[in-house]
Amino acid sequence: MDPQNRALAVPPVTAVPSPLSGAADGPAPTDHTITTTERGSFCLAVCSCGWQGPARRSRDLARKDAERHRAG
Repeated sequence: MDPQNRALAVPPVTAVPSPLSGAADGPAPTDHTITTTERGSFCLAVCSCGWQGPARRSRDLARKDAERHRAG
């Protein structure tokens, strides 16, 4: 068998924890630190918990998305 065609052992899916299972590196942050960032002509809100708002052309709409996220 050629080395390029050799199959690699793959662990079963249950061996890899799901990112949504809560088995992260620690408890979820309770304080949401939100910043806005620009990508080209778009602005989006990014939170310390991993949430990211939609890209908006209006900075004000990006900030409102962030406030809605922080509120709940």
